[in-house]
Amino acid sequence: MKLLSRFFLFLAVLACGGPAMADPDYDNVLYMDLAFGRVVIGLEPLVAPHTCAQIKKLVRAGFYNGISFHRVIDGFMAQTGDPTGTGSGGSGHTLKAEFSSEPFVRGVVAMARTSDPNSADSQFFIMYAAAPALDGKYTIFGHVVSGMEYVDKLKKGDPANNGKVANPDKIVKMQVASDVITAQRQEEMPKAAPAQDQGPANMSNMGRPR
Repeated sequence: MKLLSRFFLFLAVLACGGPAMADPDYDNVLYMDLAFGRVVIGLEPLVAPHTCAQIKKLVRAGFYNGISFHRVIDGFMAQTGDPTGTGSGGSGHTLKAEFSSEPFVRGVVAMARTSDPNSADSQFFIMYAAAPALDGKYTIFGHVVSGMEYVDKLKKGDPANNGKVANPDKIVKMQVASDVITAQRQEEMPKAAPAQDQGPANMSNMGRPR
């Protein structure tokens, strides 16, 4: 259960100082801002390297900003990542499956797909509860580190309609944590004082050339 062990280690890191710490693994942490608050997702590049790389690329391109949670089933999962909001859209770049032995438990973040194991693209889902029936069948690439209470607040869909949500909640903004931290540190760096403008020389005090 490598993912869970990393999850609890990450919680310890947050408790000891959070983003202010120079943790090199923050390049594998995502900030997903919802209307209710920030959800922090720890990625697992050792478990799903190609998936994590694609997700970070899409995040850095602003792909997920404004995308809705189009399918949310209470007690099961919340799904997002489709720019069309229909459940059939994506980025146009499919991924090979990176299945693992990691269990599907509350807070797990995994790729959605069709019946083709190698059809994952940009859509992903966050688990509300354990679902052993999914183990080994979908690519797990991360785990919610904090902010699961905000995922719980997402508007739920009708289970009889496959969880489709009317007027769904949206991702406000999604960022890679290391990018945010770098920008914050650059903003906090002391600014160089502008050179004082001495103005033009006072010609009246200059003697005539001899």
